[in-house]
Amino acid sequence: MACAMALGASAANAKDLSIGLGSEPSSIDPHYHNLAPNNALVRQVYEPLIAQGPSQELLPGLAESWKPINDTTWEFKIRENAKFANGDQVTVDDVIATMERVPNVPRSPASFAQFLTGMSFEKVDDRTLHVKTQTPAPLVPNMVSVIAIVSEECAKNMSTEDFNAVKCDGGSGPYQFTEFKPGDRTVMKKNPNYWGPAPEWDTVTYRYLTNGPTRVAALLSGDVDVIENVPPTDIATLKANDDIAISDTLSNRVIYLHMDQFRENSPFITAKDGSPIKNPLTDQRVRQALSMAINRPAIAERIMDGAAVPAEQVLAKNFFGTSKKLEPTPYDLNAARKLLADAGYKDGFKLKMHGPAGRYTNDTQILEAVAQMFTRLGLDVEIETMPPSNFFTRASTGDNGQPEFSLILAGWGAGTGETSGSLRSLMGTFDKSKGSGAANRGRYSNPDLDAKLNEALKAVDDEKRAALLAEASEIGFTDLGIIPIHYQTNVWASKNNIDVQARADEYSVAAGMKSK
Repeated sequence: MACAMALGASAANAKDLSIGLGSEPSSIDPHYHNLAPNNALVRQVYEPLIAQGPSQELLPGLAESWKPINDTTWEFKIRENAKFANGDQVTVDDVIATMERVPNVPRSPASFAQFLTGMSFEKVDDRTLHVKTQTPAPLVPNMVSVIAIVSEECAKNMSTEDFNAVKCDGGSGPYQFTEFKPGDRTVMKKNPNYWGPAPEWDTVTYRYLTNGPTRVAALLSGDVDVIENVPPTDIATLKANDDIAISDTLSNRVIYLHMDQFRENSPFITAKDGSPIKNPLTDQRVRQALSMAINRPAIAERIMDGAAVPAEQVLAKNFFGTSKKLEPTPYDLNAARKLLADAGYKDGFKLKMHGPAGRYTNDTQILEAVAQMFTRLGLDVEIETMPPSNFFTRASTGDNGQPEFSLILAGWGAGTGETSGSLRSLMGTFDKSKGSGAANRGRYSNPDLDAKLNEALKAVDDEKRAALLAEASEIGFTDLGIIPIHYQTNVWASKNNIDVQARADEYSVAAGMKSK
């Protein structure tokens, strides 16, 4: 009885909401790092032109409407009643200043510039924006849906450090930041100038509770009202608790392995005696052997307690542009050993794998399981995990501007809700000037994939574009540009008097949480 009172008393009449996050954001600069924990917070404060719904369907955001006016021009109409938190009107000048800032954020671990490749922005009047492309670009609405708009003042004059110090009041979303304390919390308050329906919660506190059992304990004790990323081992118990409500949906996130495919000698790979060897990961047979050595169903059932689905590409087949032909690589240790021997590594090699600790559901346990599977293949494997912010910096740019590691565990959520952005980011040939390969931490390069992807991005017909994207997926995943492991299931738990809107993008959006 006491437990029921503790769980049910605080939220029904309250205007404050506390949410336990499974991952900590690296910044609240909306253009610094294309990372889900960052995006989930900043897009409640800095809106995109086009919003995304729970299934990543496109919805009016700052733009009340959009349409193509010819093959290479899209027109966006800014809301007449859209204002920033400081009361200033949102105009096309703010949008253009934002788009100019995006590719120029210093030290960005994963830039948003890739989404704006080939676009130019022209002001027609204060409310009318034209986005021009050199060739037909049907995905312009999808691409701009991931770019958070800030005021011209913030775009031109504020650094990442300024954003993190909550100096920018140029956001038009339902909330505005009041605190950003790394290692502790982010706090938002209701934006009094928001153009849309006022959100229910006056103040929202996001607490960083990266340890799963700690998040569950915080919910059960009443310290927080909602938790995301429920540990799979706790789902059944929480479902059986009448004081708790569960919300879930299939994620747009794939958990995968990225492999060094650009260095002749990879820094964390040697022969078993420690002597240098040619980087084996550049051999497709070795990559295939590694993929075949992974028992995906075992990881999904045992490590993820059923809250995952074995993966074969960047997105599950219900998303746009996926291949219906690809299937998860079957577990076959004998065939994997033969492939390794055929590639000249009969005795295996020594490998150190890296990953983030606490960024993804059970990420350390998954890395440990994969390491054990590679050991059975005949490799000598060591793992090292580290805080996500340190990991992603080293995995992306290291000390010399190049990815530092040989093989990493990571995850990727499809920000655009279809396959092109994921393929371009993760397996497109790295080219900063073109925005390709922004998160290609293995520097995989396949001209056939690049060509097919570029063709798809110009295809106006949806059916044709979907077919081309499927072909691009087949090229990249047959060649094992990355090794997919599984898709996560996104699970939230809340006090039973709060309804949580489950989202494919994993975002814990306060406006999507209602008291019952």
